[in-house]
Amino acid sequence: MHASQPLRVPVGSDAGRWSTFHGEKTLVVAARTVTSTVRVLECLPALLRGDGRVTVVFAHDPTSAFNDGVLDLLHDAGCRVVPWEQVSHAEPDLILTASENIDVPEGRCPVLVLPHGIGFQKQVPDARAPGDRLSGVVPDSLLESGRAWLAISHPGQEEQLLSSHPKTAGRTLLVGDPCFDELLVSADRAGSFRRALGVPDRHRLVVLSSTWGPTSLFGQDPGLAARVLAALPYDEFRVAAIVHPNVWSGHGSWQIRNILAPALDAGLMLIPHIHAWRSALVAADVVVGDHGSVTLYGAALGKPVLLGAFGSEAVPGTAVAALGRAAPRLDAHDDVHGQIVSALAVRRPELFATVTEGAFHQPGRALPRLRTALYDLLGLPEPVSTAPPEWFLAEPVESGAKATAWTVTTTGPAEGGPAAVTVRRQPAAVWREADDPGEDATAGRFRHLACDEREPDRRLLESASVLLCGAPVRSAAAGVRWIGETLNRLPGCRLAAASLAGGGALVGLRDGRIVEAAVTGPARDPALPAAAVYALLRAAAPFDDTMVTVRVGGYAEDVALRLRAPRPGGSCG
Repeated sequence: MHASQPLRVPVGSDAGRWSTFHGEKTLVVAARTVTSTVRVLECLPALLRGDGRVTVVFAHDPTSAFNDGVLDLLHDAGCRVVPWEQVSHAEPDLILTASENIDVPEGRCPVLVLPHGIGFQKQVPDARAPGDRLSGVVPDSLLESGRAWLAISHPGQEEQLLSSHPKTAGRTLLVGDPCFDELLVSADRAGSFRRALGVPDRHRLVVLSSTWGPTSLFGQDPGLAARVLAALPYDEFRVAAIVHPNVWSGHGSWQIRNILAPALDAGLMLIPHIHAWRSALVAADVVVGDHGSVTLYGAALGKPVLLGAFGSEAVPGTAVAALGRAAPRLDAHDDVHGQIVSALAVRRPELFATVTEGAFHQPGRALPRLRTALYDLLGLPEPVSTAPPEWFLAEPVESGAKATAWTVTTTGPAEGGPAAVTVRRQPAAVWREADDPGEDATAGRFRHLACDEREPDRRLLESASVLLCGAPVRSAAAGVRWIGETLNRLPGCRLAAASLAGGGALVGLRDGRIVEAAVTGPARDPALPAAAVYALLRAAAPFDDTMVTVRVGGYAEDVALRLRAPRPGGSCG
């Protein structure tokens, strides 16, 4: 889809007849890719807030390999979009873009180019010629015309450009990084952002960040997300993925979701790629990334960072290249759990302090500097009554489906010792038997498959030893009824468990016995008492009037078990 019809309002040959607002100046935002368009949309409202002197229209340049989604983005934001051919007729006073590769029409108006990442740190394919080019630098012809201005976030970038592109001399504006400033404003909201994403208390959030291209995190290892989820205990971690907009634009959401399907079934949160990645990054406890800007933003926020990939297209001497030297590597074929736990335990924000200092100049001042530059180029006096607002990022929206099947390993109780069971759950969608130590009856270690009744995979559901009711039941009678129906319907199931709305749970055995479980903590998940009963059953240990300490993740719950009368109908199957 392309913007093909010229606009009559608010620009056009007879726009004055139809316009309600009559601005003194016209600003055209050149939109070429989703990445670059989003960057402008995220900062422009704060720059021009409440100023009716500037008429803003958006022009779609459809020539990028990653143009898909740009028009949808603009239309969803309520932007007026002119076809590229109309830009010169609109007689703009300034063209603003975060894409250095636009085909700027003839004219005299200045062109302000914002970075859509952090600096000039990556070699990318050149759309105009064979080979690669430095991302972020406009063509020499535009520099020679004296119209182009390149916004930079650090003085070192000016030195870098002078060395590689001498024609940028005198064409840079030291602004800072508005995106990093936004992240800093919301940095202390990490806890509330995690809760908004649905990350349970006492869980850590691992964010996987992939840029685009074959050397990116997912380009190099499409199965990484599934392996990370398989390695991390479900009751200690949640995992989210931030995927570069060029991947969404170039391959489409269907392809991405199809490749990541096992991980999505295991509970991977696939973060929407337009604006939500920022709040998800703030929420992260640890970042596993590559040479993309998101990984560098994470390091600058003080997050522990592990590099799962790092492309050779990273430019030497840049901040991201320094990150590549400083950050430890993740070996995805070794002990992933241990590496992530180690990164969390040994938090060293000073490790990336030098990297951050080389990327961002005077954080917190980017929007005022950018607004001054914008009005100067428009030839308008800058508003003096208000400063650009510093907005908190919007809370993220919970995304992705919850895992509904788990491989559960229970250890204990020890013979002659206190009743204690350690429970470790891993999503069944990504579990691999080769990575599992297996059962060991002498050590009291047993394994079973537990499924929520809403599990969509029939094979898993019918193979489960333990079935869990998807929602708390209103009464014990309703729970007993559900248990009987479930065990009759699924003859391979050994236990069925349901939480009670008033607290506690019921666990039904195939021989007709019912175990009442009272949990000391706030947990409403029937999986814990079900795992405890399963472990006691396999160990041939008593569970009538028994207090069991269930250890899961980094905490323990006391579960009181009491055997009640068998349900009506007795044994099933």
